[in-house]
Amino acid sequence: MPDLPTPQDAAEAALFSECWDAVLAYADLCTSGSTAAAQLGREAFAHGTREARAAETGAVRGAGRRAARLPRIPLLLTAVRTTAAAWEEEGQGHKLDPDLRLWLNSDKAARYTGPPLTRPLALRGLRDLQQADAELLWLSEVEALPLSVVARRLGLDPATVADELQQVRTLFRDRCHRNHLDTPMDAQCRSYARLLDAVTRSSAADTPRDLSRHLATCVQCAEAAACLRLHGGGLPGALAGGVIGWGGLAYLERRRRAAEVRLGAGRPVPADKATGEPEDGEQKARVARNGLLVAAVLVSVLALGVSMMPFGGSGEDFGARGDVGRQPVADPNPDPPLPSAPTLPPATSKPAGNAAEDRSKSEKPGKPEEPGKPESSNRHTEPQGTSSPTEGGESESPTCRVEYDLVNQWPDGFQATVTVTSSKSLDSWRVSWSFRDGQHVGQMWDATVSQDGSRVTATAADYNKSVPAGGDLAFGFLASWRGKNSPPYDFTLNGQDCAKSS
Repeated sequence: MPDLPTPQDAAEAALFSECWDAVLAYADLCTSGSTAAAQLGREAFAHGTREARAAETGAVRGAGRRAARLPRIPLLLTAVRTTAAAWEEEGQGHKLDPDLRLWLNSDKAARYTGPPLTRPLALRGLRDLQQADAELLWLSEVEALPLSVVARRLGLDPATVADELQQVRTLFRDRCHRNHLDTPMDAQCRSYARLLDAVTRSSAADTPRDLSRHLATCVQCAEAAACLRLHGGGLPGALAGGVIGWGGLAYLERRRRAAEVRLGAGRPVPADKATGEPEDGEQKARVARNGLLVAAVLVSVLALGVSMMPFGGSGEDFGARGDVGRQPVADPNPDPPLPSAPTLPPATSKPAGNAAEDRSKSEKPGKPEEPGKPESSNRHTEPQGTSSPTEGGESESPTCRVEYDLVNQWPDGFQATVTVTSSKSLDSWRVSWSFRDGQHVGQMWDATVSQDGSRVTATAADYNKSVPAGGDLAFGFLASWRGKNSPPYDFTLNGQDCAKSS
């Protein structure tokens, strides 16, 4: 068992019981071993506790309103990152994860300590909320706690906590929108700012093609889109990545995995007895404190054990360790596709010598073989299944190539783009494909979507129907997934099979 921090009073004991497992989970991501993780967690907890006390003392002594600061858990997680940066500067970087060391010495890390207006939008938006609102948003979205547990922890009414959370989500979006407009940006980003606000307000709004391309190349505007779009399930990832930084999405996945264990372990003091009368003064306080610490240790060990198990979901651009959770563009072991050429009739019990004759007759019904000509003269020149048969019975190479790109993924949703290159000019187009794992498309831009089971069809919009020969058509979408998110297969363009780009 790791050497745990020693709380100095009841306030620190409560902070420890609520936050230590989160601190240790992130410290484990940041280090190369359990011993280093415990050391980093202890130092970060002490640093974060001092910072929290200093902020509260400043609020009491000052005449104005409280200085903006993060909720308790993200405050301590930020302390883990700050302590890791101090280790790197002091020559203890060998204890840290190699990917984190690269991140700490990059421009990405500098954003979190640079001028306030250049820091990540989610970090600024969360700091702008009132403390109680920020706590509600973080515990519900990132820590993945049920609303009944959040309500009990924060002293809220369980009957109205869902409505309060929705109001806080909207308030967070408004803060992020205001901060986005205040951020220094070039003329192109400025021209898209208000359009981005309008598009992200509704789940039914289509994203214009030029804006979609801009979001694919501009990190700043892509971060803003993730914070402003409350629908689609991307808010937890935006919060974790924007506030924590490196390993944010990996931490998010760990917390979701450990939530059931933390809840199953229970708490030593039931909520309905927390306000009861004291017993025997100092003796009861001492017993309650010791019981709280013991329970916290048990919960931490259980949660850490589960969180250290292999998991999906990575930090993406935030630098989470390894390639876990990343989905390849092409399935490394795809199921063999169904043959696109006509199949044989059910009756196949004839001798093998007549199989070629039967296949020739089924491919060209009603046209007998010409006398005196070899049997092979009536066959297709290409093997069956390599291309789609045309109306006249002549086979062709695929007239289109498709590229599927998984842009971003979070625990219950993902964003992807599809680009199709057509060798023929098109007056209109319809692209279809199939999902393997029950994924469901919720929103699409630059095309109209329809889905029947696992089969998805994207139809051209009015402004992008025409495609020249050799030209590209492209569209993007947001979708949900559960359990596994394999790449789609069996792409067709206007009913014709498309080959996948390598």
